Amino acid sequence: MKYIFLVFLFFSTSVNAQFKSARLQALGLTCAMCSNSITKSLKTIPFIETVDVDLKNTSYDLKFKDGSDVDFDMIRKKVESAGFSVGMLVVSAEFKEVAIKNDALVMVGGQLLHFVSVKDQVLNGEKSFQIINKFFVPLKEAKKYTSLSKSELLKTEKAGAQGKGLGADASARVFNVTI
Repeated sequence: MKYIFLVFLFFSTSVNAQFKSARLQALGLTCAMCSNSITKSLKTIPFIETVDVDLKNTSYDLKFKDGSDVDFDMIRKKVESAGFSVGMLVVSAEFKEVAIKNDALVMVGGQLLHFVSVKDQVLNGEKSFQIINKFFVPLKEAKKYTSLSKSELLKTEKAGAQGKGLGADASARVFNVTI
């Protein structure tokens, strides 16, 4: 009975949100060929349905396939494999009664999200959040967010003991995010 409850808890917190889309800004682009390289790389990701390029702002609008598992690290690695870096990744998700608190860890769409510099609230409807882990924002910005939190999650990016309460392994990847 205890295991059934844990499976139900994990399932219910994981399905309370679905990732819909993202806006990615790449750094280091100098020409249209650079942009084309990133676009081709992003289009090989199985959970991405479409990639729309905004050359003027060196950004990419990504639409995720419905019901797919989204891997933020894979997006970052594809940009890096094309020879560039991520300057910003803002993700939009459809939320259903997801309670968040500052410095709290929440399972959202199968990902562990650590909310930083946010007010306590319940997320409903489509909302966007920015991933602020190193390699997802410029180093100066990542350091700024580190100073706003006393949580080790910002530094380790691993779930630790907090993840166990959400059914995650202590070594599970954590994405630090802000709204």
